[in-house]
This record gives sequence, C-alpha cells and structure tokens, in this order.
Amino acid sequence: MEEKVLKGKKQGMLVLLGVILLYILLITGIIFGAETVEAGGSPVLLAVCIVVACLAWILLLGLKVLKPQEALVLTLFGKYVGTLKGDGFYFVNPFCVSVNPAAQTKLNQSGDVKNLNSQIMAAAGQAAGTTAQTASKKISLKIMTLNNSRQKINDCLGNPVEIGIAVTWRVVDTAKAVFNVDNYKEFLSLQCDSALRNIVRLYPYDVAPNVDTTGDGMADEGSLRGSSEIVAARIKDEIQTRVEEAGIQIVEARITYLAYATEIAAVMLQRQQASAIIDARKMIVDGAVGMVEMALERLNENHTVELDEERKAAMVSNLLVVLCGNHDAQPVVNSGSLY
Repeated sequence: MEEKVLKGKKQGMLVLLGVILLYILLITGIIFGAETVEAGGSPVLLAVCIVVACLAWILLLGLKVLKPQEALVLTLFGKYVGTLKGDGFYFVNPFCVSVNPAAQTKLNQSGDVKNLNSQIMAAAGQAAGTTAQTASKKISLKIMTLNNSRQKINDCLGNPVEIGIAVTWRVVDTAKAVFNVDNYKEFLSLQCDSALRNIVRLYPYDVAPNVDTTGDGMADEGSLRGSSEIVAARIKDEIQTRVEEAGIQIVEARITYLAYATEIAAVMLQRQQASAIIDARKMIVDGAVGMVEMALERLNENHTVELDEERKAAMVSNLLVVLCGNHDAQPVVNSGSLY
C-alpha cells in the first residue's frame, strides 16, 4: 500500500460559504413557494426547496480541519482514496470515512499522556458527536517518545539484567501505518520489546573476557554499561528494520535504565567491590615496589650506607609493610647496633 496525498482540497471555506448562501436561497425559495401555493400556484418550487434543504447538510460532512503535523486517511466504501496532510480547511467527498485503528490505543508515550484539560476537551468533543469522532481519527505526524516498560533479560553470560529504553518515532507513511498492520502503536511497542531482547542478549553487563559482541569472530570489550551508545544504535537499527512495513521512522533509541536484576544485584555488587579492591591493591603494590627500588638505588649512588643482601631484604620488607599497610606504621627507634 502506497501513500497518496490529496492535493487541491483546501476548499473548505468556499464550500461552507456556498452552503450558507444555498440555505439563504432555499429559505427565500420556501417563503416564495409558500406564497405561490396560497395564491393557487404550483407547489413544485416549494417541494424542491424543501427537499434540497433536507439534503444540503450532507455537504457539511465533507468539511475537514487539520492542524499542523496532522493527517487524515480517507476511504470511500472501503477503498483507500488518499491522505490529507498539512494544516488547513478541506472539503472532500462527504461519504469518505476517516480511518485510524490506533485512535483509541493509549501507550506510555508522549502523545497519549492525558492531563485534565485534554480530558475536559475530550468530554466536550464526545458531546459534539461527529466532530469528536473525526478528531479521534487524525494521525499525528509529530515526533513522539515511547517509554516501554522495563524488561528482565539475560545477557550473553546468563546474568539477568533489567533494562528500559525510550524510543522517539514518527509516522512517515500513513497508508502503511493504517493498512499494513492492525494497530501501528501496539505493533511498534511489541517490536521494541523484541528488538531490545535480541540485542541485549549479545552483550555482557560489564566487560568480560573472550566475548564477541560484534559477530566478527574476535573478542572485544563491548558491554551494556560501557558501550551504551553503540548498543542504543544497534537497537535503533533493529527496530527500524522491523517497523519499516508499518510506515514508521525511528528517530532515536536511548537506554533509560540499566541494572542487575534484584535477585543477583547484591552478589554482583560484592563482586564489583572485590574487583575494585584488587585493582586498588595492585596499584598500591606497584607504587610501593617502585619506591623501594628508587630508595635502594639512591642509597647505592650516594654510598650513604653499605647494606648486604640480608639487610637489603629486611629494608625492603619493612618499606613494603609501611607503604602497603592499611594503618599508619608505628616506628621503633633502634639506639643500638644493627648486629
């Protein structure tokens, strides 16, 4: 199904003024016809004016008003006739019906958030009848944001993680959105969930050895936490591939929430703490060994004191204890001989 944009239909004001003028003429004709009948003349004029007055209001059903970034998909007796796009006052075939199967679908997205004012306006529209029904069939062409619920997914190492995404999207082909899928909003939501699950299972939560996330057969350092931009780009491309047939364009996808699942969060926190402690200890030991080496070199260069191998080992031991200890060292002053 290809979209067909209707051109040259912005004649709503002209038709409205014509209908008003027509009713003025009909009222005049009815009055004149009634006088003619009373005078014994033919009732044809009166009958014609009454019949036309009873049917002329049908023309008003063809008047459509669109605001900026709105579209209206029209069908005539079940056949797709075209789409109205752009703001303006339009006149179309009065028997055309607007179609939008997702009009009543409410998702957790920007365009479906209801506040008090919108609820009051919706109630007033329902009281108006046809006007409210027409307004509900309009398709928004604005960029919208879909916040899908958080999902619990196992990463490539089997660890359950909770992740949520925000997807910004818009309708670019109204015919595909209305006729190619049953409900394009629900379709988008389901495809977001599926694409997110497919991409997340390729990555570990944190950097892990011997893991290939790109599919090139070589291990890399990709991870959900460290490569969030790359992961989001892959999720966007995956969703776009799936919703192409629905006439939807994915503008951007972002990870809004990422954490280990509750059942393993405490264990993984301890693991991260242990890794941090090991890294810190390694850094301290490396620094301490460097300082000991520098001290021995300086003593040998200046010939400050001559130390044999046993005393060097004792000095190294004492310095490492002082530099690597968790608490401040308690010095012991030796006033006697070292031997």
